[in-house]
Parts: sequence; C-alpha cells; structure tokens
Amino acid sequence: MTPGWLGPQIARLRAAHAAGRLPHALLIHEAPGAGGEWLAGWAARMVLCSHPGEAPCERCAGCLRASQGHHPDLALVRPLEASTQIRIEQVRELGVELALTAHQGGYKVGILSPADSMNRFSANALLKTLEEPPQGTLLMLVASQPSRLPATILSRCQRVRVRAPEPAEAVAWLEATRGPGDWGGVLAVLGPAPMTAVAADPAAVVEIAAEVRRELEETAAGGSDPVATAERWARSELPLRLACVENWLTDRIRGQAGAGALFTELRPGAHPRGPSDRLDLRQLFGLLDAVRELKSSFDAPINRGLALESVLRSLETRRLT
Repeated sequence: MTPGWLGPQIARLRAAHAAGRLPHALLIHEAPGAGGEWLAGWAARMVLCSHPGEAPCERCAGCLRASQGHHPDLALVRPLEASTQIRIEQVRELGVELALTAHQGGYKVGILSPADSMNRFSANALLKTLEEPPQGTLLMLVASQPSRLPATILSRCQRVRVRAPEPAEAVAWLEATRGPGDWGGVLAVLGPAPMTAVAADPAAVVEIAAEVRRELEETAAGGSDPVATAERWARSELPLRLACVENWLTDRIRGQAGAGALFTELRPGAHPRGPSDRLDLRQLFGLLDAVRELKSSFDAPINRGLALESVLRSLETRRLT
C-alpha cells in the first residue's frame, strides 16, 4: 500500500519523469523511518517499468523484479552485515555497474541507503559518478542526516524531502499493511517511523517497553539488581530496550524541567533540582548521552552488558525519582 504522506513526492517525481526532466541524482532527505528507501524503490520501479504510461504498473516483469531486488539494472547498496558503514569497495562496484549498458536499454538505477553511512573515502569514490554520470543513470541517496555528506555531493543532487507522518497517517498505513495491533503503542516507542515499525511485532514491542519502564523505575528506587538487568537486556532485543531507556530518560527530563520551561533558561552546574531535591538535570542529560553513545556503538568491539550496567548503576546511585 502506498503511504499517503508520500503523495506529494510521488507526484513530483512522476511529473518530472513524464516530462523527461528527471535528474540523474536525487538526495532523499527523510525523517528516520518515514519511507525514504520506500520512495527510492518506487522511483526505481517507475523508470524500470515496461509500461511508461502507467509506471510503475506493479505488474510487469520490470516492476516485479525491481520490487524483489533482482532487476539486473538496479543496484542497492547498504552497509555490509558486520558494519554500519558503506565501504569504498561497494561504491566503486556501484560505479562500474552503472557504467554498463542497461540490459533493457533504459535506465540504470543505483540506491545508496543510508547514504550518510558512507565514510569520506567512499563519499569521494561516489563523487566521480556524480560528476560524470553515464547516460540514463538514476542515482538515489537516502539519508536522514545529509549534513554528514560532503558539500560536493550535496551540490550535485536534487533534494527530495520526506517528512515524518502524523500519528493517524502512520497507524492507518500500518493497519492496512500489517493488520490490527497496538501500532500507536509501537510508534510511541520507536517514534514516528512507520517503516521501522512495520517489521515489528506490536505486542512484543509494547510488552518490552512496559518491562523496561518497570525495571527502570525499580532501579531508580533501589529495588532492582543492575548487574542482572544489564546481562538480561544485553542478550535480548538490546536496540529496542535502549530506545525504551532513551524514551524514559527523555520523559524524566521533560517532566522535571516543568511544563513550558525552556532549557536555555537552566543555569549550568547542579541546578536547578526537582521538588525532591534529588534530581540533577545535568546527570540526566549525561545518562541520556551515554545511552545514545551505546546505541551508536553496535559495530564496535565493546562489552555492551558492562556499558549498560554502568548506566543502570548511575541511575540507581542518583535515585532519579
């Protein structure tokens, strides 16, 4: 089912293609999980479709093979399984592939997602393809943080923005795609990211979120064992659990700052404290930074259980209640 919130982008790309004005390079700037890669896949099917008048028809061999990732004129580049980066060898292989003649005499399509996971070496390797694109090439870069890409790449791509959908839009699409479920609860945990949520088990996500919140409350009150909790979490669904911890800390910061309070008004140091005189906003922000650092370190050889234990011990010591 086509996500309704992508309607304007779809209309824009379809009109450009029909008028022969489709650029050779697109930067799809998406809110995380909002459908940037879905839109890139749709555009690939549009230009590879065998029926231009109704492209993408979603019925022809070109559309079906592209949707399955098996089209000979489509290359999808993602970080390799053991890495969070798109490597220079992958980008070079993409450049070679795009330089070949299309099997069906039409477009050659390349999708890099997430493009902001390229390091500077792979980004430099991509630059040559962007500067001298082969005829009939469509190269699409999907990124949620395009500021991480070099200006030389950004200047050579036409940007297409994909906003985060409204909760009602996201829930309606998830129900139509996956069926009934507590999708509102899932989005409360994962954020307005339906393309991430669609692969989740809604009951499991909501259950884990409730469990994490309960154990965090117990830890903050001194009634839980941080070591046992960290070991158990590190073995099962750690990325999801870290997202839940991040949400819990964010809620605490917002609650303790007070309704309508501006963080720019908070003085540095150990003040202001909450009504119980036990809360230090600086410490809360420090814990939030530690959780986010742990979330970004999944390709690093670190003991995640030990790092998580450190966060939980800090939570217990500071009694953030």
